Amino acid sequence: MKRLALIGAVVAAIIAFFVFDLNQYLSLDALKQGQDRFQVLYEDNPGLVLGSFFGIYVLVTALSLPGAAIMTLAAGALFGLVVGTILVSFASSIGATLAFLASRFLFRGAVKDKFGERLKKIDDGVEREGGFYLFAMRLVPAFPFFVINLVMGLTSLKTWTFYWVSQIGMLAGTIVYVNAGTQLADVQSVGDVLSVELIGSFVLLGIFPLIANKIVQLVKARKVYSGYSKPDSFDRNLIVIGAGAAGLVSSYIAATVKAKVTLVEAHKMGGDCLNYGCVPSKALIRAAKAAKEARTSDRFGIKAAEPEIDFEKVMAHVNGAVTAIEPHDSVERYTDLGVDVRLGYAKIVDPWTVEISKDDGSTERLTARSIVIAAGAEPFVPPLEGIEDSGYLTSDSLWERMTERGKVPERLVVMGGGPIGAELSQSFARLGAKVTLVEMADTILNREDEEVVELAAASLVADGVDLKTGHKAVACGEDSDGRYLEAKGPDGTVKFHYDELLVAVGRKARLSGYGLEDLGIQTERTIVADEYLQTRFPNILVAGDVVGPYQFTHTASHTAWYAAVNGLFGTFKRFKVDYSVIPAGTFIDPEVARVGLNEKEARDNGTDYEVTRYDLDDLDRAIADGETTGFVKVLTPPGKDRILGATIVGNHAADLLAEFVLAMKQGLGLNKILGTIHTYPTMSEATKFAAGEWKKANKPDKALQFLEKFHAWRRG
Repeated sequence: MKRLALIGAVVAAIIAFFVFDLNQYLSLDALKQGQDRFQVLYEDNPGLVLGSFFGIYVLVTALSLPGAAIMTLAAGALFGLVVGTILVSFASSIGATLAFLASRFLFRGAVKDKFGERLKKIDDGVEREGGFYLFAMRLVPAFPFFVINLVMGLTSLKTWTFYWVSQIGMLAGTIVYVNAGTQLADVQSVGDVLSVELIGSFVLLGIFPLIANKIVQLVKARKVYSGYSKPDSFDRNLIVIGAGAAGLVSSYIAATVKAKVTLVEAHKMGGDCLNYGCVPSKALIRAAKAAKEARTSDRFGIKAAEPEIDFEKVMAHVNGAVTAIEPHDSVERYTDLGVDVRLGYAKIVDPWTVEISKDDGSTERLTARSIVIAAGAEPFVPPLEGIEDSGYLTSDSLWERMTERGKVPERLVVMGGGPIGAELSQSFARLGAKVTLVEMADTILNREDEEVVELAAASLVADGVDLKTGHKAVACGEDSDGRYLEAKGPDGTVKFHYDELLVAVGRKARLSGYGLEDLGIQTERTIVADEYLQTRFPNILVAGDVVGPYQFTHTASHTAWYAAVNGLFGTFKRFKVDYSVIPAGTFIDPEVARVGLNEKEARDNGTDYEVTRYDLDDLDRAIADGETTGFVKVLTPPGKDRILGATIVGNHAADLLAEFVLAMKQGLGLNKILGTIHTYPTMSEATKFAAGEWKKANKPDKALQFLEKFHAWRRG
């Protein structure tokens, strides 16, 4: 009943405000017209006028009515800078607190009942930093103040904290507005509008958000860096930890703009992609495809035969690819580019200092204005019973082990049906291993559309992979038949025996050993950073797999640009990292590549879309190459050619995807692709023909009917 009564009173007051057109009195015209009359009244009854103005301001703010900004200007025009500022400062804070309390009383209970878990997380954050964030919002008027009042009322922020933070936070803005009002009171003619004082006041009003934002940054920095002594000078402009894709690009950018940069790497230059991931896996995939081609060459009129696999030479090819690319990422190359490369383990000891522990036991400390953490990721190994004694392999340790073996493992069990598991399962099966892929989910590649998964699964099975989806691994052990992986499936517990076990269930960010805990840098699955890739210390930034959310080499390079530029020039200009268009490829055969939304994601998030599809079995080049399996599928808003996402399955799908990536990034629609000449005969025509399918489905029927009649008339 109390809530209903309060709601009724508030609604009645708001209705009365608009029904009786009271907002006419809270306008600049009304302020100018009544200024003289009000001044006389103020001189005769100063206490009454001040009290009435104060009460009306509190009421307007408490009810979140429009007009508070005009009343703030009026306070300056009627009472002057000092009195007006004091009046507005207290009235606005009291009114805001009343709105805050009303919101809490009326709505917090209902919101808590419906969004309990989410609200609890917000409350936890408010408990830690609520006062500061409220202060930042008050100081930088990015959102209307009345919205802040109502939203903060839904949180657990203490009333007294809300009041005093609001009082202090709104003071600077109040002074600026009241000062503008004092100048407004002096306008008597057109010439007065151009006065230096008035123009200066409104210029200050315009740049106040920029000034306030800088104040917020300074206040936050003062709090964050409290207890640390900033060096008077620095050894480096930038120190980069980790020489994978993100670290290499960050240091390269810094050297290019003539900054003094040190790159620290504890193991191998080039990181995971060169040494354990992209490069060796693609070399293996190519060798496996050659074996597949030998078995199926009769379709081209060439006698097919079971290939003789010399696995030592296969691994020599794999290792040779790594060796050939190594100079691109070498210490020598980056030294020549102007990067100071140090080999050793890096630990951040304070916000500006990195300690490097070298292999010979010596240590060195360097200071830098900014630090980029680009430590990458490592395979995740689930804590299964017996797994540590199983002799398992990961995508990191696989290559050395296969080189040592010199022959294909007879029985290979792969745990995990994501891109890594799928790619390696197919490759080893093509090279002669008996491969069993064990996946906990009901499908492999479970982020892809159903038809993509179906096609990919069929391809793996055709190459001899035994797919065991819906099987959750629970333990590793050994019996008379050898080592095994035990899993629970639809038909109960089953054992999968192996000569080698490859764990490929995902990767996790490398978070330990860099001093993050000592500095209080927050970590969850990754290092917590803002949209500028800054940690709690603005001069310590992150790039690549340690920040996510996409663990791709090309995304690591992408984030490296933002980390390096923000680290070097963030004092003057910062850039928000852009994750809007991120391509991805799974290099099974046929390849799976996509960018933006697929149908599964669009359905899950309620996006309205239409699908355009073009099958590769209709493409001349695909027919000539005998590579007709696959399709191009594009999602667009109904009736529009704007690309929401594209999925391609087929030979060289990841290469073909680049056109859609460019189109999405540059805001080009399917009409632009359709109007672009594509070389004939190439696979790239598939993207143009997909655009053509969209055009046919969205043809202007009424215009075509008119043209049909027009041409009939022309024939006579």
